[in-house]
Amino acid sequence: MTAATTTQLQPGALDGTGLRRVVVVLSTVQITSWGVLFYAFAALQGSISAETGWSSVAVTGAFSLAQLVSGAIGIWVGRHIDDVGPRKVMTAGSLVAVPGVLAVALAPDLGVFYVGWIVVGVAMAGSLYPSAFAALTRWGGTQRVRALTTLTLVAGLASTVFAPLASVLEDRLGWRGAYLVLLVGLVLITAPLHWWGLNHPWRSAHHSHQDGDGAEGGQLGGLETRAARRAEARAVTRSRPFLALAAANALTSLAVFAVLVNLVPMLVEQGLSRNTAAVALGLGGVGQVVGRLGYARFAAATSVTSRSVIVLGAVAVATAALALAPASAGVLVALGMALGLARGIYTLIQATAVTDRWGPAAYGTLNGVLTAPALVAAAAAPFAGAALAALLGSYADAFLVLAAIAALAAALMAAATPRHQQAGR
Repeated sequence: MTAATTTQLQPGALDGTGLRRVVVVLSTVQITSWGVLFYAFAALQGSISAETGWSSVAVTGAFSLAQLVSGAIGIWVGRHIDDVGPRKVMTAGSLVAVPGVLAVALAPDLGVFYVGWIVVGVAMAGSLYPSAFAALTRWGGTQRVRALTTLTLVAGLASTVFAPLASVLEDRLGWRGAYLVLLVGLVLITAPLHWWGLNHPWRSAHHSHQDGDGAEGGQLGGLETRAARRAEARAVTRSRPFLALAAANALTSLAVFAVLVNLVPMLVEQGLSRNTAAVALGLGGVGQVVGRLGYARFAAATSVTSRSVIVLGAVAVATAALALAPASAGVLVALGMALGLARGIYTLIQATAVTDRWGPAAYGTLNGVLTAPALVAAAAAPFAGAALAALLGSYADAFLVLAAIAALAAALMAAATPRHQQAGR
């Protein structure tokens, strides 16, 4: 299929060669950005607290604040990508990371540390999944699911690569030196790739189909179309299906990230050694990759509503099963992998949620609004899981509550189908 034919079928889509190059570029920058801005913290937070004397709650709070900022800024970022494309936005995200990570690494006190993470949160909004998903949704055309699957498969290795790397760097250079080295890698890899690798034509979501009478007429037509498109996007965000989808995503993020962060202490409580529990957590990542590999076939065999409900139901069942299972390493590891599989599929369900329901035209704007409450929930999840365990007296009981939250999300997802799709759900 030629580039011209692809564009006719999907306005703004790239041809096969162009799309493959973009997927390689975004996969490279995503694994690097997630590794440096997100997963390195998991490896370094203990050393930060030990070296500075700041409490673990205070240190983790700064990281959570970054995610809250990312969610808030992400709404603007999504709208801006719709208008001008991902190249400038994602390059800016890479550059904004420089002062942010520098402030984190060199912070003389907790106040500067928090300011650094606020800036990093802005960088996250421009650099991580939502921006990349917006780019591939528009440029991918009919091949967007395959492109998104490839991206998330590669980016899923970020923790595998960067958590051990950050730990090794910390052993030799301390946590501050580790962040400085990682920052150099981030800038040298992501900024050039964003700027030169994403240099493709971008068809604005508000592109006017009216030629107008002369330059002035065309400009006015474009402005009118842009206003109409934004009005349509606002109408979607206020609709019952969108609100149900946003609530379901937020509850799922709360349950999934609370389970993920608290899985090791829960398994230790169940009788596993800490090393075995860590292996179970890692094997959950293998399940995640397997789930993503099978997503295209799963999506082809299900409707947008049914696959969302099935996956969230699987998250609820696997979470409850972990709490109720006997203290058998084999059983618990298998359940952890099953939960990872559901989590891997859910990432792609999130990535395609807007397109599957309302099309790709205003993806950046709608996805920015949709992911904001989910990011807030993800930021609160580590505290929520630990607080539930303390309140209820065990991690197992906390996991049962989290399973109920995931089940509620599945019920809400059943109501997240626009009226024009309900006949085919």
